Amino acid sequence: MILGCIADDFTGATDLANTLTRRGMHTVQTIGIPKGAAPQADAVVVALKSRTIPVADAVTQSVAACRWLKANGARQIFFKYCSTFDSTDAGNIGPVADALLDELGSGFTIACPAFPENGRTIYLGHLFVGGDLLSDSSMKNHPLTPMRDANLVRVLGRQSKHKVGLVPYRTVKQGAPAIAEAYAALQAEGIRHAIVDALEDRDLEHIGAASSALPLITGGSGVAVGLPQNYRTARLIPKREGASPLDKVGGPGVVLSGSCSAATLGQVERFAAKHPSQAIDPQGLASDPEKTVAALLAWATEQLKKGPALIYASAPPEKVAAVQAAFGREKAGAMIEHAIARLASALAAERVRRFVIAGGETSGAVVSALKVEALEIGPQIAPGVPACLSYGNPRYALALKSGNFGGPDFFVEALEALP
Repeated sequence: MILGCIADDFTGATDLANTLTRRGMHTVQTIGIPKGAAPQADAVVVALKSRTIPVADAVTQSVAACRWLKANGARQIFFKYCSTFDSTDAGNIGPVADALLDELGSGFTIACPAFPENGRTIYLGHLFVGGDLLSDSSMKNHPLTPMRDANLVRVLGRQSKHKVGLVPYRTVKQGAPAIAEAYAALQAEGIRHAIVDALEDRDLEHIGAASSALPLITGGSGVAVGLPQNYRTARLIPKREGASPLDKVGGPGVVLSGSCSAATLGQVERFAAKHPSQAIDPQGLASDPEKTVAALLAWATEQLKKGPALIYASAPPEKVAAVQAAFGREKAGAMIEHAIARLASALAAERVRRFVIAGGETSGAVVSALKVEALEIGPQIAPGVPACLSYGNPRYALALKSGNFGGPDFFVEALEALP
């Protein structure tokens, strides 16, 4: 192992594994910290479900993952979070990054969630989603981590116990040597975190090159595009093509969606216009969860005999707010995740092996329910979303999609791409 990665949710982990694989690193994603031997790979991405859990728990889990990765040979650590910097003023990005810096004995790291291929760019420390500031995008109404400040220097500054600085675009566009000089200057000022501007992939390649000596890098998957070349230059990995085709799984395919992002809502609407689809009733779950899940399972089992089907809890912000008001934010989310996880487990018992999952929290719940321990990374379906194949027996073909990723027809495209 050369690069050890810690991801704060499951879809983010596959996003990062996809980037590294496409750039020529043999990458394996594990579900949590492995109990046995480390996988044989250039990079290992440990997927945690720590994005929205209590800060102390997120720190404990992330530090434990870091120690395991270092013990198994990792030369550099990457802490991966969402390209929309999903967090609250309490954390969890800042506290986890602080703890990892301390664990690694490092005095400085960067924070760069830019992902230009998916419209996430940073200019003067401000994060843009497409042409909108983060605070003007649909993320401002996220049910768990509403993002209402686009200035990442301020956002991270409220979360971290350390000073936060900026490497502006005028420096980034000068290339890796100028960026490295900026790092040194900021560290000399006592700054331990630096937001780094980036507008296109070439900027990320420069940032990656400038960061080759950092014990810790933090960011979205985009900033990882420059890392494999560092390892090739150091003769640690050979020149290698991207992902290989995955072994065939076959059989019916189901879409399970818990994400309420604007992109996913559009994907649900597009799929439901042509394919069998069923919404999850929160009121029914609250009053009689056994009956509600059993009814959904019976419906899905019958529909999957004819073709693909969708079960979803995705809803627009006003409906999500009403459910949260009725049951409480945490209880409402847990109720939905538990139901989808039970459905996935029951469908697997009916020999369903191909799953498209929308939403980071939902993906974590489903993968845990299926008892998946590690994933082989296959070809890209959409930017940030690869086809994956679980290790072990039975083998599941999976597409784990972050809520905001994919085009309008992603669900159909994913089902067609899964082996």
